[in-house]
Amino acid sequence: MSEQATNPFSDAERRVVAALAAMVIPASAEHGVPGADDPAIVDNILADASRRPEQLRAALEALEAVAQAKLNTPFADLADDQRDTVTNAFRGAHEGHANLVANLTVQGYYRDDRVMRSIGIDPRPPHPLGYEVEQGDWSLLEPVQGRAPFYRPAD
Repeated sequence: MSEQATNPFSDAERRVVAALAAMVIPASAEHGVPGADDPAIVDNILADASRRPEQLRAALEALEAVAQAKLNTPFADLADDQRDTVTNAFRGAHEGHANLVANLTVQGYYRDDRVMRSIGIDPRPPHPLGYEVEQGDWSLLEPVQGRAPFYRPAD
């Protein structure tokens, strides 16, 4: 499979996604984790977005339109304080697009092994080993179990 088939985004689009991702989740030296603009994390973000590239492209086009209207400069070429201004206007005018970018960023970020280790989670699939779940107080469910059914039984 070609690289273009797995990642339909241009280098310019990748730069904008990386700049936005860094604003959503910046690097933290205190916690020893990269920002969401780390190349491996941006790859994760774009891999998710490649399932619906037209949605991310629409969001990036809306962002670029705001950047052009406000400062007449492409978003990736803006200084940090200018990006803040444009991003705030973008979020106000295009909430759905902004939420898409934020969701893709968070999902891509928390799939990164370095990030998972930093929050104390072993970066592995839950099966076949599973995870230990601390047993709770099952007596707390007694009021629910004793309640009369509130559903209609199937015939």
